[in-house]
Amino acid sequence: MPGSYPLILPKGGLYFLRAGLYVLCAIRMTTKLRLAAMAVSILAAVTAVPASSEERTCRGSIGAATVDNLRVPPRATCTLNRTRVKGTIKVQRGATLRASRIRVVGNVQAEGGRHVRVVLSKIGGSVQIVQGHSSTLTRNAVNGDVQYFENRGAIRVSRNRIDGNLQCKENRRRPTGGRNRVEGNKEDQCARL
Repeated sequence: MPGSYPLILPKGGLYFLRAGLYVLCAIRMTTKLRLAAMAVSILAAVTAVPASSEERTCRGSIGAATVDNLRVPPRATCTLNRTRVKGTIKVQRGATLRASRIRVVGNVQAEGGRHVRVVLSKIGGSVQIVQGHSSTLTRNAVNGDVQYFENRGAIRVSRNRIDGNLQCKENRRRPTGGRNRVEGNKEDQCARL
């Protein structure tokens, strides 16, 4: 180390004196230290947590299982029954989601979906259905907002508990349903639901 003064010590260690501080630099490690270092590095590699959540693609059915994030790819149909989702469900263009008695920590999002049906479920975030076709949302508990924007087909929203807002705008057909308990506001096309 430039600008420092080496001090050689017994047992294979070398200290550098720099600005009144001693910094230990090992010249050689004993066998025990090497084994301990290898064990620590192996343990760190085995127990390392991935930086991002896993995304599962659903084509078909998933029963009582737990997944991180879930994606329904274009034109696929996904049926969920008693499934737990630790993240978000994304329904892609032309896809269908049929979900019953599910628990979602995040959101249920569909953009351009063919049909989204969620019944008897608990959603920790929001439900957002945009530019799709039809949807049914019945007897759910939603901690966030429920939003239906620019959809073309029939929308039914009934008997839900919504902690946020119920917002429906620019849908070709006025959403139907009722008996929703909304803590926020019922807006636009959903004002009477």
